[in-house]
Amino acid sequence: MLTTTLAALLLAGGCSSPGPEGGKDVLRVLAGSELADLAPILKEAREETGVSVELDYAGTLDGIDQVASGEGARDHDAIWFSSNRYLELHPNVEIGTATPVMSSPVVLGVRPEAARRLGWDASRPSWRQIAEAAARREFTYGMSDPASSNSGFSALVGVAIALNGGSDLDPSGIEAISGDLRRFFSAQLLTAGSSGWLSESFVRNGAEVDGLVNYESVLKSLNASGKLAEPLTLVYPSDGVATADYPLTLLGTASRESREKYGELTAYLLRPEVQQRISALTHRRPVAADAGGDGPSDLRELPFPGALETVDRLVAAFFDRLRRPSRTVYVLDVSGSMRGDRLDDLKAALVSLTGADEGFRRFHNREEVTLLPFSTKPQPARRFTVPDDEPRPALRQIRQVAEGLRAGGGTAIYDSLAQAYEATKRQVADDPDRFTSIVLMTDGENTQGLEYSGFEDRYRKGLAVPGVPVFPVLFGEAEEREMNDLASLTGGRAFDAREQSLETVFKEIRGYQ
Repeated sequence: MLTTTLAALLLAGGCSSPGPEGGKDVLRVLAGSELADLAPILKEAREETGVSVELDYAGTLDGIDQVASGEGARDHDAIWFSSNRYLELHPNVEIGTATPVMSSPVVLGVRPEAARRLGWDASRPSWRQIAEAAARREFTYGMSDPASSNSGFSALVGVAIALNGGSDLDPSGIEAISGDLRRFFSAQLLTAGSSGWLSESFVRNGAEVDGLVNYESVLKSLNASGKLAEPLTLVYPSDGVATADYPLTLLGTASRESREKYGELTAYLLRPEVQQRISALTHRRPVAADAGGDGPSDLRELPFPGALETVDRLVAAFFDRLRRPSRTVYVLDVSGSMRGDRLDDLKAALVSLTGADEGFRRFHNREEVTLLPFSTKPQPARRFTVPDDEPRPALRQIRQVAEGLRAGGGTAIYDSLAQAYEATKRQVADDPDRFTSIVLMTDGENTQGLEYSGFEDRYRKGLAVPGVPVFPVLFGEAEEREMNDLASLTGGRAFDAREQSLETVFKEIRGYQ
């Protein structure tokens, strides 16, 4: 199962972490990263109740996997994800009280021009009508990665259920609607590992994409941000939605003291005035009946599949058969400073993507993978395509190349990155119907060839390939400001592997590819 980054953030008004053993006034919670926007609410809760909330962030499916394996209970008293429905399909998972705190349906945000053109501003379309418009490329959209983000996961499951006539799915049902699903996902032009980054990508891409599949709350926040020329029209499919209800959930192993603090915290969060503040701050709907809130109240909730196997097969089919395939160029520093543990870590990270852990994060069927090692100058690139029928030989070849990497020489970062863009430009021209990105991994400063300023000049003068971001990985002594500037220049995002494993970071990046 997928593994993503955990980033601890103490929301305790400046207090220090009590460590793994916690404390009587601390509730340790494994949570979705989207809940970072509750920081002011949780600070006020501490001041009012004395309960400090320590959030450790994880991707939804990764966090659920931690709970299912028992790992999550070792350092946490509770979990707080957008939904427990997937978790509840896992056998032998022990959870306690679950208290929904707020809600947000997954809907469409559509540019006003497109909504008028399609008639969706006047009447609600069904998911099938939306899929038909997508198949004709009359509607294009962005959606987050379903293995990293619950909005993408909910959208995938919801669309599949709706296209199945609103009935529960089984593996044979997935096959029956796979053609409809493939046509729907053919119009997905943006992907992201989080709902927030998806919105940022949508803003950067101007009018190239008609809309987003995302939480109602995220779409309302985007409309309120002033970043768009016109607010998006929110479209609520007539045949139903999948709604996140954000249940703050005790783990079965929580101590008596943690249960008491949980009770104090949830009682505070459900106060009508606090519910109103949550709604105003996050644009999520309150669950307290007397707390107000806006948005249509007549939404039909789509059923959730009743079998774990069905959901896992649907997610696997999404990556291997249903969505547009990926193309990734890995620009890999193998200079002399990478000798020893650093090179071993790089090899392990690449090998893990060939399916060593059998998770959703391996290289997918139909994916193009290019490995471009560099030191004093770029080395010959090796390009692979994972076939859609028997992926193991291609994955084995990638693994062999990764295990054969050797370190030595200087560090020609920008000569190598420029060569990657030149190769990508040709590949995109030959086959434009792929999600394409470049991953740059370096452990030091540039010592050879083109400097960052020279690369930036070339990029702006024609080297750039529209829609192809760079995801730099900070490692060792890599120049942090330069890598962040590079990500900003290309529309990517920098990832930090200095305090977590390179393998973890490479898997996290998969959500953006």
